[in-house]
Amino acid sequence: MLTVDSVTTGYGEMEVLRNVSLTVGEGEIVSIIGPNGAGKSTAMKVVFGLLKPWQGTIRFQGEEIGGLLPDQIVRKGMCYVPQVDNVFPSLTVEENLEMGAFVLSTPLKERKERVFALFPRLAERRRQRAGKMSGGERQMVAMGRALMLDPKLLLLDEPSAGLAPFLVDMIFERVTDINRMGVAILMVEQNARKSLAMAHRAYVLANGQNRIDGPGDTLLKDPEVGRLYLGG
Repeated sequence: MLTVDSVTTGYGEMEVLRNVSLTVGEGEIVSIIGPNGAGKSTAMKVVFGLLKPWQGTIRFQGEEIGGLLPDQIVRKGMCYVPQVDNVFPSLTVEENLEMGAFVLSTPLKERKERVFALFPRLAERRRQRAGKMSGGERQMVAMGRALMLDPKLLLLDEPSAGLAPFLVDMIFERVTDINRMGVAILMVEQNARKSLAMAHRAYVLANGQNRIDGPGDTLLKDPEVGRLYLGG
């Protein structure tokens, strides 16, 4: 579904990624882990068109998308949930969901009800402004908004960041539920153990380059990965 091949990019003149490659197959959960500053979020941004690749190619469902703008990529079936500033705080929950489907001209009732079924808390608070909600609730809103377009691939950047432990478990359960709905997921996650445990495959980035990759459960048991990235 997604193929990133030898991509190099960065900000201004500062190179952050160098010859990074990864793939996401249909229906897979693929995780990217690594230390702070490894280029994980930058990888997500270049896939979604927030950065342009300096070198290399990015193909989504067989089509070259490197250099396309995010609104063009959204229309092709990919959605992105950033780590911060991922809701419209002055809008209600329901209005946020509707913004997620801004490119559609069809009725949105059924799409909203599917999101509310996945996140019942949002149904209870559909009239509440997103800016008044807890961090976990805002994360539900952001994920729900991304699902309004029925994406084929969902990009999640640190979905559990800053959440209480019980909310972390709930968010990961919802990620699994979303994947069972047939949505492929590419995820950057600070909780590397949970991320690897649920991932079909995973990539470890270090200093902006590929370091190790393989099945999630294999990397979870890898002594080098444990020593360098999982705290032993």
